[in-house]
Amino acid sequence: MTGAYLFPLVIVVALIAMAIKVLREYERGVIFFLGRFQAVKGPGLIIVIPGIQQMVKVDLRIITLDVPSQDVISQDNVTVRVNAVLYFRVVDSAKSVIQVEDYFAATSQLAQTTLRSVLGKHDLDEMLSERDKLNADIQEILDSQTDAWGIKVTNVEIKHVDLNESMIRAIARQAEAERERRAKVIHAEGEEQAAEKLVAAARMIEEAPTALQLRYLQTMANMSTSSQANTIFFPLPLELTKVFETLTGKGAAASKSGGGND
Repeated sequence: MTGAYLFPLVIVVALIAMAIKVLREYERGVIFFLGRFQAVKGPGLIIVIPGIQQMVKVDLRIITLDVPSQDVISQDNVTVRVNAVLYFRVVDSAKSVIQVEDYFAATSQLAQTTLRSVLGKHDLDEMLSERDKLNADIQEILDSQTDAWGIKVTNVEIKHVDLNESMIRAIARQAEAERERRAKVIHAEGEEQAAEKLVAAARMIEEAPTALQLRYLQTMANMSTSSQANTIFFPLPLELTKVFETLTGKGAAASKSGGGND
């Protein structure tokens, strides 16, 4: 008699143990009653009737998906290999189970095709310099398409844009040419500013001739204090040179007139 009661008791205990489920804080259980969706339960302790109810466990934590390298042809016909990383999480447990067979695989395939299609609409320079904008565009497209699956794409980051050796050399030559152009522009701007300062100084000296004499004195003082100065130049005032020119002109005129009288 004891064995007859013991066997049903063991079966009941086993059924109760099978019915008791414990879900963590980041887990949810999608419950189906005889194949039909019933409810989403959790976290904590829940009861699932064996044979009548089935539970599919869903993780709500953020998932990191490494998008494999993709061959992309840019808008300016340059072939590059691009890979990215995708961050997403489940926000609707029921949709993630009912609307798609494997949301992880589906999101991965969608990320690969979206990466190729979005980057193919941009030039190589934009891929290299405007990654933030491209990341935002890819995230927006993925988020809108995975919304029906109960998936929220939180972030997309392009990791690497790999170029072949010929393109790397071409970009290096372009960067070198750009640096040379900037150096020439800066040198030309410096010459222009120096010319403007010289013109301003000439006008100032023209308005105040004594400024030139002060400049002469300052130059002589600098030359006399120099330890390597072996020769001293005495600048001749401009007024004195004008006097010499006047005297020379008068002497030449007088000789001409005297020769004419003879």
